[in-house]
Amino acid sequence: MAGTKIFINKFSRPLVSEIFRNYETMCDISNHIKLFSTHNVNEIFLRDTENNILLRKHTNNVPVIKTLLQKLGKCPNDIEIQRQIEIELLKLPNSTHSRVVNYGEKGHEVYNNNLAPGTGEQFSDVCKYLNVLRMEHLGQFAGHKSYYLMGDLASLEQSLVRYTMSYLRKEEFKLISVPDILPSNIINGCGMQTEGNRNQIYKIDSEECLSGTSEMALAGFFTDQVIEEQCLPLKIAAVSRCYRAETSGLNEEKGIYRVHQFTKVEMFAVCSEKQSEMVLESFKDTEMCLYKQLNLKFRVLDMPPNELGASAFQKYDIEAWLPGRQMWGEISSCSNCTDYQAKRLNIKYKTKDGILKYTHTVNGTAAAIPRLLIALIESNKIENGTVYLPEELRNILNNSLLTRNKVVPSLKLIKHF
Repeated sequence: MAGTKIFINKFSRPLVSEIFRNYETMCDISNHIKLFSTHNVNEIFLRDTENNILLRKHTNNVPVIKTLLQKLGKCPNDIEIQRQIEIELLKLPNSTHSRVVNYGEKGHEVYNNNLAPGTGEQFSDVCKYLNVLRMEHLGQFAGHKSYYLMGDLASLEQSLVRYTMSYLRKEEFKLISVPDILPSNIINGCGMQTEGNRNQIYKIDSEECLSGTSEMALAGFFTDQVIEEQCLPLKIAAVSRCYRAETSGLNEEKGIYRVHQFTKVEMFAVCSEKQSEMVLESFKDTEMCLYKQLNLKFRVLDMPPNELGASAFQKYDIEAWLPGRQMWGEISSCSNCTDYQAKRLNIKYKTKDGILKYTHTVNGTAAAIPRLLIALIESNKIENGTVYLPEELRNILNNSLLTRNKVVPSLKLIKHF
């Protein structure tokens, strides 16, 4: 068959899959404009879209789209107007799950294993005593919000990655190592903006960016592909460094709670429209099992519309109780993006009847390492700064305690005159 690639399925399924590179959208007009053609972009569509944007408290760009469509009607072959419409259409958010539209601005709690929140020492104070974290005097060579994990804390970071990946393999996730540098069109296709003053993306040049999450690279892996229906759902996991331009001056987000780069284990699934809700629930259950085994106190929130990113149809957040900070801190989330990313990245599946449909995508954070470190150390500290580790990490770390680090000496800044 012309244009067909045959290969042994990359995810070790007991079958040979066909993946078709889809050329049906290769036409003069942009793929994104075709997705929102004149037939689709009518007054009803724009009205419903505007209501959804206002519900989510996103920036309303529908008036801009209306103006551009009027211009395109007068000059249908104007490439610059087409380009501007494409940019604006990419900013539109996904639709919103009907269950959450009446939540107001607070998430609906669906689970809580910490009905009596306790107190404790802050992560930074414990780490200072243990001599395992350095964040001070780094501006001249590492930049703002940089950090060094040392000794047992560095080992604990690696142990958390190994623990998480081992668990995900048992849950039949397939592992992929992903690139950290991505084309901007892939990031935009995932629903994250690379232009403007308020985006979180580090741009290397006009076409390439540092990845903010491996979700971007995993979605890019399937771009312009068609997958056989019997291969779905495909569940993928990746470990990567994440780069975020955002920072915060809030006192409760000080230290390594919100930083420019960090290690994260990400879950990602490509599935059919009938499977995505089930996959989202399974991702949430996986995250809960991971944190229960680490003896963390946490709650699960079904998030309201104003807390949904552009790509999310529905999202769960998991917040751990941080006794030292006396606050709930987000350590994880998972989102059902329905066909939002698939339409922008042209990811389809072929039904048993030979019909091509857009897939749905689901993503979730299995382990955001800095915040897990905060939650673990604030929750498990015992006397004299010693931290008692959960059983699941002891065999990996070959230790049951974190004690004061004697390997890395305390350092003092030398002032140059």
